[in-house]
Amino acid sequence: MKTELAPAQIENYQKEGWLIVDDFLAPDELRDLNTAVDTGVETMGGNKVSGEHNESIKDDSQTYYNRVFLQRVNLWRVNDDIKNFFLNPTLGEMLCQLADINGIRVWHDQTLQKPAWGNPTSWHMDVPNWSFHSPNAISIWIALNDATVQNGCMYFLPGSHQQADYERKGGFSPDIGALFDQYPEFREIEPVPAAMKAGSAGFHNGLMAHAAGPNMTPYARRAMTCAYMPDGATFNGIQNILSKEYCESMEIGDLHNDDEQTPLVWSQK
Repeated sequence: MKTELAPAQIENYQKEGWLIVDDFLAPDELRDLNTAVDTGVETMGGNKVSGEHNESIKDDSQTYYNRVFLQRVNLWRVNDDIKNFFLNPTLGEMLCQLADINGIRVWHDQTLQKPAWGNPTSWHMDVPNWSFHSPNAISIWIALNDATVQNGCMYFLPGSHQQADYERKGGFSPDIGALFDQYPEFREIEPVPAAMKAGSAGFHNGLMAHAAGPNMTPYARRAMTCAYMPDGATFNGIQNILSKEYCESMEIGDLHNDDEQTPLVWSQK
């Protein structure tokens, strides 16, 4: 992993809300991660979210959303190689440098594999829909094969994280531009395509507005991602990926400090 950062990279991330690191993975690391993702997806079968309370969340290939991408969430729970990869303290320290925080926990990982001729991913933001609110949430998005404009790479609205809030949810929609009904001030921001070679990685703030184009090729666009939560974040009452039972055990304001649910990756303490 190419985890050493130059001051200019940290400054750019904090200003623009995103950063691409080319050749983040060495060829053998990329090969091993691809293998681990395939193994994890096979282990989960048709379940979209791992965990004993989430087995009812299944794929439905007939829906628009499932033609956006094949999605499997929390592969770290079923595959030790993925767990070791995303809980690597060196990676955690890098993420803390980018986000300017003192500690970080896994929120959830997910593989997002846009199928051949797959639908576009609408403009959205992440953290307003999650079970905590923080301006310092950060995600890593790793290209498992080349992500191009033609096969559905991501796009960012630079600086949008500085204007976003938690009340306007900005979730997924079949209407690719529905987010702009909630954020008309974003309509004039010029989007930036985040094309990446296989093994490169993008990092983005949880309030960054982002999207992905359709896959206009006969081959899948494969990615592995992980969302991270600043250590010390608290429950906001939103269930998101939490099981119903776990969610009901929490009170608003409780710390997310259960290492079985949100494992600590790195901390200065």
